[in-house]
Amino acid sequence: MRAELATWLQAAFWSALTLGCYAAARRIHRRWPRWWLMPLALTPALLGACVLALHASYRDYRQGTHWLVLLLGPATVAFAVPIYEQRALIRRHWRVLLLGMGAGSATALLTSWALATLLGLDGALRLSLLPRSISTPFAMEVSGDIGGLPELTAVFVVLTGVLGTVVGDLMLTRVRLASALARGALFGVGAHAAGTARAHQVGPTEGAVAGLVMVLTGLLNVLAVPLLAWLLRQL
Repeated sequence: MRAELATWLQAAFWSALTLGCYAAARRIHRRWPRWWLMPLALTPALLGACVLALHASYRDYRQGTHWLVLLLGPATVAFAVPIYEQRALIRRHWRVLLLGMGAGSATALLTSWALATLLGLDGALRLSLLPRSISTPFAMEVSGDIGGLPELTAVFVVLTGVLGTVVGDLMLTRVRLASALARGALFGVGAHAAGTARAHQVGPTEGAVAGLVMVLTGLLNVLAVPLLAWLLRQL
């Protein structure tokens, strides 16, 4: 009974700490809207500092917050709502969207392979990098299936989302895209869930398109990553 109570208290502590850090990061980002203060970037930094200060292990933290990871799947599915609301727009432009998603998927895989080669990564590290352009819950599953490290893949996904959102904002300031379709696809393909959240701030149409291309590009990558991993093993 005492062991169960201790486990429950530990889970409650780490869960509350995670939610508290995220809430604090959101408030900080609203007051000082800098890219390095984005909740997606600042929250892990705050949590990492807490883990180190408390001399805790990643295993303890993971056991206490596993339920939050499970919520990532339903949260991703929730992007289907704005997609449904913009279905007429999607039906009109499905050819262009399909072309862009194919190009985005191929670019993500090729750049992952090139980056791994440039950094001299091999084995599990290379395989962990390949699914970086898929939303976290699916990327972790794919990473585990192909022999990668799911937790490390999650880090790569977060970095891709943060950097993709930053680059997307820079591109919008320097390249005038008159089409909401193009602006939404820019964020959805390049920065998946983080980019989709940013696209919703730009506009409802941009958010719907970003959500669509994020899901479908992720689906393409889910199918293509195991094939690429198999090819790499044959080289």
